[in-house]
Amino acid sequence: MIYDFSRPGRGCIAVDELLNFTDQHVFVAGGTSGINLGIAEGFAGAGAKLSVMSRSADKVDAAVATLARHGNAAAGFTADVRDFEAVSRVLAEAHERFGAIHVLVSGAAGNFPAAVLDMSSNAFRAVVDIDLVGTFHMLRAGFEFLQRPGARVINISAPQSCLPAPLQAHVCAAKAGVDMLTRVVALEWADAGVRVNSIIPGPVAGTEGMARLAPSQELLRAVEQSVPVKRLGTVEDIARAALVLASPLGDYINGAVLPVDGGWSLAGFAAVMQRLGSQLAVEGGAR
Repeated sequence: MIYDFSRPGRGCIAVDELLNFTDQHVFVAGGTSGINLGIAEGFAGAGAKLSVMSRSADKVDAAVATLARHGNAAAGFTADVRDFEAVSRVLAEAHERFGAIHVLVSGAAGNFPAAVLDMSSNAFRAVVDIDLVGTFHMLRAGFEFLQRPGARVINISAPQSCLPAPLQAHVCAAKAGVDMLTRVVALEWADAGVRVNSIIPGPVAGTEGMARLAPSQELLRAVEQSVPVKRLGTVEDIARAALVLASPLGDYINGAVLPVDGGWSLAGFAAVMQRLGSQLAVEGGAR
């Protein structure tokens, strides 16, 4: 229970009432695996109607089946965030099916460890196109389908947006752009009653990103110990943050870039990335 300051003398209001998304339409780009599917499940569990989108039809079908187990309507769509026309078409179809979008989550991302001198122009551009241009596409195409006023936009960023890391020049550049895009759009869309924020997830167990960051058990243990709270995150940790940002509890939060990482971005991230770089360099030399 929390005190409801907007209703003096009427006491407290249950937190679960504030986190109730019944009959609201939530659209999650990239919402068919990992952190983004966890976010979609969090909203489904809170009563929302879900639309999810990714490039893989098989992943879309599996995600819809998972979300449907929560007992609410769910639909899946196949598109590449790099294709603006395809994104626009999918958003229009989702809008036609479930109505205006109350919460738009842009989470599609690409990553692989590579030093600058080992990366082609196409490899660098691929990550920038998915992470940064893809986020722009979701926001630019999505605006006309948002519930206005009242919609919430949540972009999924990464620690690389604010912390330099070896083997991550492409991701650092792309995610730094995502965070600044978040801030600019938060300014531009505030008058329309749309709040825009970003979440920076820390190392999350059981995800594809974690497998790429820590491909060995030794590195996985090192990552875990590098987090100040001494554990890896879960998809539920990130989903809970998204639920708060999208709820009335987050009504006055706009343009924020929120780390949800157990303090990892304060200490630990850079050292682990340096260790990963050293290990990959040794493995490359051995080959």
